[in-house]
Amino acid sequence: MAKLLEGKLIAEEIKKELSLTVQTLKQPPVLASILVGADPGALAYVRGQEKTAQSIGITYKLHQLPESISEDELIDFILGLNADKNVNGIVVQMPLPKHIDYRKISELVSAKKDIEGMHPANMGKVLFGRARIAACTATAVMELLNSTGVDLYGKEVVVVGHSEIVGKPLALLLLEKFATVTVCHIATSKTDRLEEHVRRAEVLIVAVGKPGLIKGDWIKDGAIVIDVGINCRGNKIVGDVEFAEAEKRASFITPVPGGVGPLTVAILMRNLVEAAKLQQ
Repeated sequence: MAKLLEGKLIAEEIKKELSLTVQTLKQPPVLASILVGADPGALAYVRGQEKTAQSIGITYKLHQLPESISEDELIDFILGLNADKNVNGIVVQMPLPKHIDYRKISELVSAKKDIEGMHPANMGKVLFGRARIAACTATAVMELLNSTGVDLYGKEVVVVGHSEIVGKPLALLLLEKFATVTVCHIATSKTDRLEEHVRRAEVLIVAVGKPGLIKGDWIKDGAIVIDVGINCRGNKIVGDVEFAEAEKRASFITPVPGGVGPLTVAILMRNLVEAAKLQQ
């Protein structure tokens, strides 16, 4: 039976360290959070961010903008926050309305205030192994892997999902640890090769957003399984991996919820404190 990798426990340790660090700064870091519209999921996430920020000593400023805001108006608003010396970090909450190009917006946030690690300049530093701020969810996965004490050197690691937020930056972070990385995506599935790759994974990371995509009996005995997926199935929140069967085979596995999610918010705050230190 697998040992549970509970992100909440690691997140609490990170928050304790951040609270001490914040006290050494000239002034508390300020996080500007932009929410366009009133998506229920985004509102819940914002409330969690604000609670975490306050517990650390971070000033959290929510800017809730109307869903009807034009792309140009949103751009002007972000440029204003970029120029505001009192703001240390900016996060744009998802989802954005369909008439707004997320990629354009993510590139507009100043690289110095990009605490999500999505600016091309910050992504580039990940490529060269010099990142001090990296994509939050990808970094959370690395923290969970580090907590197992398993050396990734030469390990067969399979990442399912190649998004800019998780899969792509995660592959680069894993390569820094000299893991042997395979990235699977929709073409892997359409050519019926997904099961083949998953079965040989010593470390499996899944970030797709499709419940039950990875069958429990595909998991290699003793594998480490990190399930980033968050899906609603009836009244339950489930991941992308069939948990009950996978738990019998894996050595470590993340629960959903309670695995990657709580840790991601803590990493966001750690990125903010790092940005504030660099700015000060």
